[in-house]
Amino acid sequence: MMPTPIDQTLDRANSDVVLVVDDVPDNLAVLHDALDESGYTVLVATSGEAALQRAQQALPDVVLLDAMMPGMDGFEVARRLKAEPLTAHIPIIFMTGLTETEHLVAALESGGVDYVTKPIKPKEVLARMNVHLQGARRARQEARQAGQARNALDAFGYASITVRVSDGRLMWQTALARDLLMRYFGTSAPVTPAPVVDWLRRHLAEAQAAIEPPRLSFDQGSRRITFRLHQQTGDSEGGGDWLIVMQEVSDEAVIEAMSFSFKLTAREAEVLYWVVKGKINRDIADILGASPATIKKHLERVFAKLGVETRTAAAAMAMNRIRQLNPQFEG
Repeated sequence: MMPTPIDQTLDRANSDVVLVVDDVPDNLAVLHDALDESGYTVLVATSGEAALQRAQQALPDVVLLDAMMPGMDGFEVARRLKAEPLTAHIPIIFMTGLTETEHLVAALESGGVDYVTKPIKPKEVLARMNVHLQGARRARQEARQAGQARNALDAFGYASITVRVSDGRLMWQTALARDLLMRYFGTSAPVTPAPVVDWLRRHLAEAQAAIEPPRLSFDQGSRRITFRLHQQTGDSEGGGDWLIVMQEVSDEAVIEAMSFSFKLTAREAEVLYWVVKGKINRDIADILGASPATIKKHLERVFAKLGVETRTAAAAMAMNRIRQLNPQFEG
């Protein structure tokens, strides 16, 4: 039985979760008691490695981080937390006994939003935490609302992903997007299919100028997936993060409609569909798993039912009917 992640067992509805990282037990005890009495859920770690593991598991709302620890120091812990999409949003407040400018600059450059000096004064820590937690709460609320809106797209057949331009990393995806990317490209997060990254970078200037770039499409049999660049979701550094909306369209309904309209068998309708798509008999045979001779016989019966003598005439008649039924069809 898989263990339940810590994040799922924490009562986030009634308290914020604080991760305190310090290699000195006395410091942990003082902060733990003060924070606990103030209504926070407190987690502790006594080393940099333990802090990274606990942060990944629990996703705390704020981290109080000792700057100087043996082994992995607080600056390196902060850099690693900020490098991971799962923990990059968590505000980090450094605790340091060093007040030299270069150490304070190092704390901020490694990802800290604030610092308090030792010896620690619990009231000061609580005041600083409250300031940054207010911003974190707003960010979480906005992220939840955005996630709900994006997941709602799945219900209407639209999937969405967020891609970071600088390294092409897939930062976020809906459940439907995950399934589509695996089916069409065999990729999974954090990998974005290379053609999608190339398309995004190629049309980035247009998107930043509010000009909608051409859509990207890939066919898989009678199904097609289309990518549309929707909007920038992150800051513009390195190109920023971009929300891409995907939709899969199936022409199976078109094939059924042709079968009904022209009184064709299901296989004859499939053959006519691929004729409309410009495929020759050998290609259609490969697609449908039949021999070219069999495809030729099906096509002869299609010609007879449509009252035409050539592929061109059959394709034109079918295309006219399809566009009456589905104006969005791409031949």
